[in-house]
Amino acid sequence: MTLRDQFGDIDIYLFDQLLRGRIQPGIRVLDAGCGRGRNVVYLLRIGCDVHAVDHDPAAVAAVRVLAASLAPQLPESNFLVEAVEEMSVPDASMDVVVSSAVLHFARDDRHFDAMVHRMWRALAPGGLLFCRLAASTGIEGRVTALGHGRFLLPDGSERYLVSEPRLVALTRDLGAQLVDPIKSTIVQDMRCMATWVVRAPR
Repeated sequence: MTLRDQFGDIDIYLFDQLLRGRIQPGIRVLDAGCGRGRNVVYLLRIGCDVHAVDHDPAAVAAVRVLAASLAPQLPESNFLVEAVEEMSVPDASMDVVVSSAVLHFARDDRHFDAMVHRMWRALAPGGLLFCRLAASTGIEGRVTALGHGRFLLPDGSERYLVSEPRLVALTRDLGAQLVDPIKSTIVQDMRCMATWVVRAPR
């Protein structure tokens, strides 16, 4: 079995959480905005109770096929076509919530906050929220404001961007604890991706 077979095309910073022992077999994990399941391959393999939502029916169908192959004990009802901000997952039901390259598609501040707060509500006491999202850190002078928190990036894409102070303030407002320092990765002056990992109070 190749590493790709074992881990899929997992986000390298989510892989780091695995290495740190923060995601263990058997726990309840929600991938909020799962796409076609790049981040759930290993979680399915190790017996996590994986749940996933995405607004794209084709993406959810692909994840259901993946789950049927790797974890046939999981019901199809774990994988739903839903917007992140309108997820039907029960409050306080997940040990880990993953949001990888999702939040920067927010339409505006209100939409961003709605997604974050819905994911936060899904966390059980002591649960972990892992987010990778586009940020303005280090490229402030290279982006063009379009209004409502959205920006035109040097790579030509339009994204909702957060700043490091915004994430620090959001951590405080949620009553969360930063598990790791906020990490910002600048990709050749074209875009920046931030990794924000926080834990809910017990």
